[in-house]
Amino acid sequence: MPRIIPIDYRKLVQIFEKEVFTVSRTRGDHISMTKPGVKRPVVIKNSPRNVIVAHIRTNLTTAGITRERYFELLGEVE
Repeated sequence: MPRIIPIDYRKLVQIFEKEVFTVSRTRGDHISMTKPGVKRPVVIKNSPRNVIVAHIRTNLTTAGITRERYFELLGEVE
């Protein structure tokens, strides 16, 4: 399995949109995305452009997305 590496925040937003998350609000340099059935919103920081690995992994855990599914979705948006 490949390593998770920092990616552009716009690509990460596309990945979560493919999992039916919608942007609920944008405030400052944070984008909040929600999905019915998920208790907490996924928060993506858009400054700096590349999202660090720790934030990606935290958001994947919050969203209930596995590493395998993440790489499938990443392949679809590239």
